[in-house]
Amino acid sequence: MPVVIPTLQSSPLLFARLAALVLSCVAFSLAVHGAQLGHGTGDWCIFCWSFSFAGTLLVLLVELFGLQARAPVSWRNFPITFASYAALLCLSASIIFPLYFLKGYSSTYSSRDYRIAVAVFSCLATLAYICEVSISKARPGEVAGYMATAPGLLKVCETFVACVIFVFISDPVSYDDHAALKWCLAVYCICFIISAAIIVLCVGECTGCLPFPFARFLSAYALLAVLMYATATVIWPIYKFDSRYGGHTRRTSGCSQTVGLCYWDKLVAVSILTALNFILYLADLFYSARLVFVKV
Repeated sequence: MPVVIPTLQSSPLLFARLAALVLSCVAFSLAVHGAQLGHGTGDWCIFCWSFSFAGTLLVLLVELFGLQARAPVSWRNFPITFASYAALLCLSASIIFPLYFLKGYSSTYSSRDYRIAVAVFSCLATLAYICEVSISKARPGEVAGYMATAPGLLKVCETFVACVIFVFISDPVSYDDHAALKWCLAVYCICFIISAAIIVLCVGECTGCLPFPFARFLSAYALLAVLMYATATVIWPIYKFDSRYGGHTRRTSGCSQTVGLCYWDKLVAVSILTALNFILYLADLFYSARLVFVKV
């Protein structure tokens, strides 16, 4: 059975990539031109759109000139991996941008229309990247790269959710109060590093160099990650929201005047994201245990 590598010859995939290219370009162009973004959060959003645009342009040029064989990465794994991260980056920008630049914003400012347009194009770019991932992912019975399968896509989501958790727990630092919270930090770091390493190995086509069977390692790691995240899913809310451990039981009144997310909101977000990653690793374990996967 031939290996399936989606290319520009696939019209739906080409249209999805062109749409993502144009929409992400329009989003960051409008943001730079007239949105008047005043602090670092705006820079992060612009990075999300511009990085997605640049990567998609690179993928299109490589396939247009037929340079896949000369690329220093696995072309079965790189395009869908990048599209998955681009979808998550644009999604994060689509959520963050309105929170910081549209929430409670006065209609008298001329930049408001630009900001609304930026938010709309960011959402559309997110949909375009989701369509690209949906078209590129492996179908039942197809032989494809690991990153095009459900476990591979879950690895992308797991690492991205962990990065968001790192942002929330570090600004301000919220894991120094108890040793149990430092264990939660260790869970986030260990699982992130291993998942990221797996992605790098697959994209770099280095899995064959491992001294042990890659498929068995994936299943064992998924089980370990599930157990570790199960503990963090329980520990974090207990030590952050239970008054017996110095936790904050209620949202403070100052949060309603805070631009974006206040400290209490970030604690809640970390709890939700920890539970989300637990579910993702649980699904990863399920797929890794049952997936009969052809050599990556």
